[in-house]
Amino acid sequence: MLFASGLTVAIFLGVQLGALALVEPFESAGYQTVEDPSDPTNSLVYVGVILVFTAGMLAVMKLGVEWILRGVIILTSGMLSLYVFSVIVPAAVEVTVGGAPVNVIAWGAAALVVLALAVHPEWYVIDSAGVVMGAGAAGLFGISFGLLPAILLLAVLAIYDAISVYGTEHMLTLASGVMDLKIPVVLVIPMTLSYSFIEDTAQATSEGAVSPEDEPDEMSESDSTSEASEADSEPDSGDRDALFIGLGDAVIPTVLVASAAFFSPADALVSGFALNLPALTAMIGTMAGLITLLWLVLKGRAHAGLPLLNGGAIGGYLVGALASGISLSQALGLGSLPLV
Repeated sequence: MLFASGLTVAIFLGVQLGALALVEPFESAGYQTVEDPSDPTNSLVYVGVILVFTAGMLAVMKLGVEWILRGVIILTSGMLSLYVFSVIVPAAVEVTVGGAPVNVIAWGAAALVVLALAVHPEWYVIDSAGVVMGAGAAGLFGISFGLLPAILLLAVLAIYDAISVYGTEHMLTLASGVMDLKIPVVLVIPMTLSYSFIEDTAQATSEGAVSPEDEPDEMSESDSTSEASEADSEPDSGDRDALFIGLGDAVIPTVLVASAAFFSPADALVSGFALNLPALTAMIGTMAGLITLLWLVLKGRAHAGLPLLNGGAIGGYLVGALASGISLSQALGLGSLPLV
């Protein structure tokens, strides 16, 4: 359990530190995705996209054409990886395509991510791709969502996550189908280094076993030999093969971390690196939520991750902002709204 918990924390830190490292390169490259980052309706648009995408995923699974979803996610992984590699890999080798320079190394690295996910989706491949994707996505949204839109995004998605897991439970239905696709929508956290996700899922499929796996916004534990009826019982720690955590659990709170580093007026803590006190305390708050979530999950049942993770990130951010001498209205991004 210590190995799995440590690996989970390391993955979250990788996503958060990666996003912070990408904030300035993304901004310099012109990757900001909205015209007005302070507009709170940006959050509502993004939530709407999530709802539509979730409905689409459920429809694809119901129609039995999951290969379409697998292909889309793998190609999206390559696209996000290309964004990341394009700003961190020097353009030592370039070719001109259609009059535009192409970074051959960045494209090659992104292609390797796609190839590895397609032909060998072992847990370390999925998790490595997830860190790159997560850092890239959080960095892009962090420089595109001002403080108020970022806080609204986290709050709304935390509520939605709780409803979809404890109320409608449609995310659990989505999770059971996503796991077999072996894509970095869900991070795989093995209990031991000898664990094989490929062999585990192949065995579960051949035996017809159903595990209480996770989806992008929740965390659960799974034993590949357990039946669905045992999902709510507390398993023996020695029988637990892996933990599963949605990539969104790492990405969504990190959006606020990156937004705080980019938009907060607090002074930078490290020269040349996008990190200030509000961003640091948002990271600490996320980790506090993660540790609490791990404690709950290791007791034996699935839990919605975003209420704890986003709540920790928002609380930590506000503490750091106020400690930096920033007023509450300015910390919430209200000072940038036009008066009516």
